[in-house]
This record gives sequence, C-alpha cells and structure tokens, in this order.
Amino acid sequence: MKSIKIKSNEPSTGNLKVAFATSDLENIDSHFGSAKQFAVYEIGKDLTNVCEIIKIEDKDTDKTVELLKDIDIVYFTNIGAIAAAKIINSGIFPIKYKESVSIEEEIKKLTTMLNTNPPPFIKKIIEKKAA
Repeated sequence: MKSIKIKSNEPSTGNLKVAFATSDLENIDSHFGSAKQFAVYEIGKDLTNVCEIIKIEDKDTDKTVELLKDIDIVYFTNIGAIAAAKIINSGIFPIKYKESVSIEEEIKKLTTMLNTNPPPFIKKIIEKKAA
C-alpha cells in the first residue's frame, strides 16, 4: 500500500478531512473493502483542497484503516460489519451510499452544511479537532 501526497498541509481547525472510495476520482462508487483508492479532500466553509490519493494495493482492512487514520469522514457504497466497526473505533465517521454519487456534489453538500447548520456528527468532529 502506498499514499500519493498532492498537498501535505494538515487540515485547519474547523475543516474536515474526507475520503471518498472511488474508482474514477469523480464518483463515490466503491465498496470499502474492495476500493483500490480513496480521494482525500480537505473541506472547509470556503475551501476545498485535494490532499492526496491513497492507493490500496492489498485487501487488508487493518492496513486500509491505518492509511485512513487522519480522516474524519469516509464515504463508500458498501462496507462489511467488521470493517465498519474498525473505522468507527478509529474515530472515522462512515457514510454509505447505495448507489454511485458524484464526489463534487457531495463536497457541495458538505460545504453548504458547514456554512449553515451542520448536523450533530459534524459539529462533534469540529469540536474534537478544536480541543
């Protein structure tokens, strides 16, 4: 497994670090356990940066969770129960979609939430980062 860093800045307080399981870098379209890559973005009220593309070379849940250890939220189309428990226990909030969804559209939704009234789980992530 390897990670390709595009931008090495750590997320600022109040910004979210979000990973999307994707096969084409445009859509959330991969199962967590069989994803070959995760597109990682820093998302804030007025910014969106691509941070890195995490390439997954081995099907090993523990290694994948370790590579995602700095992520706040991870999106995918499906996940097994054991993998879900491992990411939740690592402090990563999982979001599952039943079908393919555009990464760009999801980023717009997150930005809108951050600029209006974020749901409790996002408020909790931001508070944890500020502490």
